[in-house]
Amino acid sequence: MSVLASGSSRRPSADDLLVLLAVGRSGRFVTAADELGLNHTTISRRITALEQTLGGRVLTRVAGGWELTDLGREALVAAEAVESAVQSLAADASGNRVLEGVVRISATDGFSAYLAAPAAAEVRRQHPGITVEIVATTRRASIQRSGLDLEVVVGEPQVHRAKAIRLADYCLGLYGSRDYLREHGTPATIDDLADYPLVYFIDSMLQVDDLDLASSFAPAMRESVTSTNVFVHVEATRAAAGLGLLPCFMADRHPDLHRILTDIVSVNLAYWLVTRPETLRRPEVSAFVDALRAKVHDERNALMGK
Repeated sequence: MSVLASGSSRRPSADDLLVLLAVGRSGRFVTAADELGLNHTTISRRITALEQTLGGRVLTRVAGGWELTDLGREALVAAEAVESAVQSLAADASGNRVLEGVVRISATDGFSAYLAAPAAAEVRRQHPGITVEIVATTRRASIQRSGLDLEVVVGEPQVHRAKAIRLADYCLGLYGSRDYLREHGTPATIDDLADYPLVYFIDSMLQVDDLDLASSFAPAMRESVTSTNVFVHVEATRAAAGLGLLPCFMADRHPDLHRILTDIVSVNLAYWLVTRPETLRRPEVSAFVDALRAKVHDERNALMGK
């Protein structure tokens, strides 16, 4: 059913379409309201008006938010055309299109600090009107149930009506502080690891299967300091709490850390980017993703511990 050939003879309001665009991208009325400077009631009223005009539902309730219906996705195309037309009127002194808006990304702690943050800074240098919000967390992809534009997760995600893009491979290695290894000796085999404590994630709180399996190379290792934050892993290892299973691109920044059993303990994982297809079409999001991919490419050797 075409948006303009629906049960109503009225044309949809451009304002109502832009409200749908904000809700469709974020999946939440509250986030859309904040973005547009409206209140929740106004958002709800405009969505209802649009549905009355089009003669059908444009959104359906899902766990934690809203998802576009088939009619809603068709209307979203029209909404993107309205947005593009409005944005085309904004240009700098050279006639170049001005990009602005908020890009919200969730990523693991290390990725957020060393990859997402520099990419955000580069986008800001090129497009000062873009704001990037980074939520540092380690979890499974939940793009359909959140107000995020992008999620970076570890391991290939199983997502519904979302796009998953493999960003980069990275490596975990086993590290000890040089002081710790001088005092306790350097293990030469996997069997030797049974005598050493491990610094890693809290097993009972780890949601990511690939990270959960990463430490299975040495099941006899007892736990030392555990945390949900990988920066704690790095600092606990530096403070001689034990041997840390650490991302090489983080641990190799510290000369007081020494990687051991390099040929035996090398856990390869992958970062994946998850987003809605309609979100990826936003110019400000696309600009950030381009910068993120460029940063990941530049750091590919560090990510693999080379």
